[in-house]
Amino acid sequence: MLARFPKDDSRTHWTRHIKDKMVFYRLGEGKIKAVIKSAERKEEGVAPNTYAVMKRNDTPKRKEEIWVMFQQRAGKKIMISAWRYPGKSKPGAQIPIPDDVLEEIKKIWF
Repeated sequence: MLARFPKDDSRTHWTRHIKDKMVFYRLGEGKIKAVIKSAERKEEGVAPNTYAVMKRNDTPKRKEEIWVMFQQRAGKKIMISAWRYPGKSKPGAQIPIPDDVLEEIKKIWF
């Protein structure tokens, strides 16, 4: 199966990092945009001037959250990262980012 990566447009820029994570976590462009459009929770991201939004993605066999981190710059969303978090995270607590994703974000943004 060939992965089709999203294209940049006037409102959205997709970084290489998020494209890699979309393949790793099997997330499509539509799912990422749905999380942003109808997020259940919005937190401050770990990188400067970023936001992380979450939407539950529960099935009868699996309980999980899908998180998307982005930056709003000059009317354009810079899509930084996306991941699945198993279980349920606590509101207001530190965003549950997998260690490998956090290390890659720190290399790029700090």
